[in-house]
Amino acid sequence: MSCSNRVDDKAANTRAGLPDQESWNVIITLTDHGVTRSIVRSGHLEKYDDRQFVLLDQNVDADFFDEMENHTTNLKSVLAEVEEGNDFMRAMENVVVVSDSGVTLYTDTLVWDSQEELIYTEDNVILTTEEGDTLYGIGFESDIALENWRIIKPSGVTSIKEDE
Repeated sequence: MSCSNRVDDKAANTRAGLPDQESWNVIITLTDHGVTRSIVRSGHLEKYDDRQFVLLDQNVDADFFDEMENHTTNLKSVLAEVEEGNDFMRAMENVVVVSDSGVTLYTDTLVWDSQEELIYTEDNVILTTEEGDTLYGIGFESDIALENWRIIKPSGVTSIKEDE
C-alpha cells in the first residue's frame, strides 16, 4: 500500500497557472487591417488563452513598420508581454530601440500601443541622436519611428536649437 493521497496526486497534476501553449524560436506578425506593423521574434513564448496574453521571455527582437510597410525601428529586450486583443506590447529589461533615422533609446520598460501608434515609458531613459547628442530623463513618449519624441522630465545637454 502506498502512502500517497489520491486527492493530493490529482491536485499536483492540475494545469492551473501553466501556459495553454508554449513555443520556441517564434516569429509573430502583428497586423492592422492586413498591413504588417510589427514582426516580433523570441526564443520562447508562453500563451495564456484565458487572459489573451502572450509572454515572450528569451531575447525579444521586434521590427516595426509604418502604414506603407516600410521598416522604421528595431526594438530589443529581454522580455515582452503582448495583450492579444489590442496588440498592446510591453518590453522589459535592457530595452534598446534603434530607429532608421539614427535615434537610439535605452530604458528598462517600454510600452507600444499599436492603436494609438505610440511608444512610452515612465522609467529613466537615455536617448542618443544621429547628431551626437545624448539626452537623459524620466518618462518618454514618441511615435514608433522615433521622429516625434518627447522626454517628460529631461536633463542633459543638446546642440538642438529650440526652433528645430
